Amino acid sequence: MALFKIVYWLGIIIELVIRAPYYKNQKAAKTDQRVFLTEQVLLVLLTIGGLVLPLIYSLTRWLDFADYNLPLWVGWLGVALMGCSLFIFARAHADLKSNWSPSLEIYAGHSLIPQGIYGHIRHPMYACQFCFNPFYILRVKAEEKMMLDTFGDPYREYMRKTGRVIPKF
Repeated sequence: MALFKIVYWLGIIIELVIRAPYYKNQKAAKTDQRVFLTEQVLLVLLTIGGLVLPLIYSLTRWLDFADYNLPLWVGWLGVALMGCSLFIFARAHADLKSNWSPSLEIYAGHSLIPQGIYGHIRHPMYACQFCFNPFYILRVKAEEKMMLDTFGDPYREYMRKTGRVIPKF
């Protein structure tokens, strides 16, 4: 539904607006920086999954083959979860103020923030991403039960050999 595409992009714009004032902090001297290849790869994947693919989906028909319909209430649940996520995101930035960093960095004058939302959650910016996990938690359990009911032991063996969302080596 076009409305939910608009809401998605509105959420992205709101995130950018929330974060924009805090980029000025990058000019302060860094006293520690721990940016590794893993983080850089994850940021590229996040950009692809959160911006590039949604942009292709929104502006072209290239991904129509992967489209499917969900009940309308699921879209509205997504809107509510996005609202919660944006609230947490905004609160975290407001509480951090000049202590926010775009990556794993400590600036001169950095201070510990144990109050506000940080008085309850150590990583609220990651928590705001987890607002969308109820869909995963609720759906995967039901989907795996369906696969077990349908395929039985071969699916159990498959489960033993593979990771649920992270590869098993």
